[in-house]
Amino acid sequence: MNALRFVIRAIWFIGELLGFACDFAWRCLRHGGALSQAERSRWLQRSSRRTLKVFSLVTSSKGAPPTAGLLVSNHLTYLDILVLVSLMPAVFVAKSEVRSWPVFGWFASLAGTLFVVRAKRSDVSRMNGEIERTLNGGDVLVLFPEGTSWNGSEVLPFKSSLLEPIVGSKHLLTVAHIGYSLADGDVANDICYWGDMTFFPHLLKLLTKRRIEAHVCFAPVQNPASDRKELAAQLHAEVVKFQK
Repeated sequence: MNALRFVIRAIWFIGELLGFACDFAWRCLRHGGALSQAERSRWLQRSSRRTLKVFSLVTSSKGAPPTAGLLVSNHLTYLDILVLVSLMPAVFVAKSEVRSWPVFGWFASLAGTLFVVRAKRSDVSRMNGEIERTLNGGDVLVLFPEGTSWNGSEVLPFKSSLLEPIVGSKHLLTVAHIGYSLADGDVANDICYWGDMTFFPHLLKLLTKRRIEAHVCFAPVQNPASDRKELAAQLHAEVVKFQK
């Protein structure tokens, strides 16, 4: 049964990818060769909702997804991006390595993802400018301050370097916590993407799972700290509350 499920979903997935590419190209032609960030985010939302159906992934949420400002979340897997954007159009910040990932790197580039080279201090400074520009444009910007995806056993400490544009600003600030469950497997090893896992074997395993459930909780941040390191600790504490 797993083998048959995999074959059907793999063909379905490839067909959807071709459809997404055609949809993006058609919309570019209609808009004179370029799409605005808002249009790219809506394209990613439509594509993500269809992709989640391929994985038989169902999302439930508590709290109101933000309509603007910065959203900070824990990070377990590349599926987090599809889950979050299925609930609201958004722009994401990702490490530069994601750009070269098969499939999801292509998705991310077309969607207008902001890529940062975390090892270069000068690039963090450039990215802070990009973050501020995106927030001023009224888009929801999603940041995973752990800096990497993890196995869900804990929420890793939040890095503060990319929080500078939000400190002392009037932009809305929201936290989210993402969790997963499934009956035919283990979340840490089958859903989460971490450690020395490689992309294609992980993706192929996902395609065999009968059903995946994602659980997302949202909460606005009240009285955010005025120092970025203090803000990172505050946001981390707010996200951890949902895990307990």
